[in-house]
Amino acid sequence: MEKKVIYKGKTQEELQVMSIKEFSDIITSRERRALKRGLTTIQKKLIKKVRKNKNTQKPIKTHARDTIILPEMIGHKFAIHNGIEFVNVEIKPQMIGHRLGEFAQTRRRVMHSSPGVGATRSSKFVPLK
Repeated sequence: MEKKVIYKGKTQEELQVMSIKEFSDIITSRERRALKRGLTTIQKKLIKKVRKNKNTQKPIKTHARDTIILPEMIGHKFAIHNGIEFVNVEIKPQMIGHRLGEFAQTRRRVMHSSPGVGATRSSKFVPLK
């Protein structure tokens, strides 16, 4: 049994038929303001690709990390650039209203190893216990 997704009191089907103006009325204020200002040319191209692309399995490559996830993007796969590589992300209903960049992390976890070349004698000391 599939769980029914509800976003701010609206079902997924109701969200799909909404215009961007109607959708902007129910999302958070930061995203509402961004949509009210209008989409950039890069964001418009991305949404055009989403509307044209019926094959949801082939990822759409993009650098537009600041694009707000709209209900029509649900089910599509995106290859979002994180500065080094493209990260594959499948859009789920819980991601509506967030930005694409939130799901492609730009920073990795820091893994420290032994002290480097310029380290002092005291910083090279490693206790036995």
